Amino acid sequence: MSSPSLPGTQHVSDATLGRLSLYLRHLTEWQAAGVATVSSTRLAAAAGTTPATLRKDLNPLGSHGRPGVGYDVASLVPVLESTLGLTTAWRVAIIGAGHLGQALAGYAGFTQRGFPVVALLDSSRALIGTHVGELMVQDATDLERVVAAEDITMAVLTVPGPAAQRLVDRLALAGVRSILSFAPVAVQAPDGVHVRRVDLASELQLLAHRAGS
Repeated sequence: MSSPSLPGTQHVSDATLGRLSLYLRHLTEWQAAGVATVSSTRLAAAAGTTPATLRKDLNPLGSHGRPGVGYDVASLVPVLESTLGLTTAWRVAIIGAGHLGQALAGYAGFTQRGFPVVALLDSSRALIGTHVGELMVQDATDLERVVAAEDITMAVLTVPGPAAQRLVDRLALAGVRSILSFAPVAVQAPDGVHVRRVDLASELQLLAHRAGS
């Protein structure tokens, strides 16, 4: 099994991808509300950026804006979805069914934005076999079987630090190429496997520093 790639994003910075995701979120909400066009000023303000940065982000994707009219929402949404790799089915497994893992598994927003959580795994005998919503917690020793059976293309790690590297290694060997890790340690991944680390404690420390400066 091979994971889908993100078309058109090879030379796009993480900061730009983050803004594109914000643009898409707001455009999708406006589209559902029946909004046909949106100005660069409104879209930039919603994403917390400037019209100049917005245009710089969107111009390489093709011209979807008209002076005095704005951006056509219906045509821009699929362009952003394609750029962000959201035209491919991403099937997510969460490994670690503690408080954070259960909270993430129960978050409906993932499915709404194209990242359905289809598997939840843990090594705790007290958790295996229990249910979080419609998901039954499966044994992490069966990780490779679950990845194959559920066609997993993305994994989220909410496990203690010592377990993270071994799980990344197993996921890579099983063919998973995209991993989001909440484990409080840095991990190494082979070429072709993309790992993003979210360190909540560090983020809180950064906020505390900025608040006190």
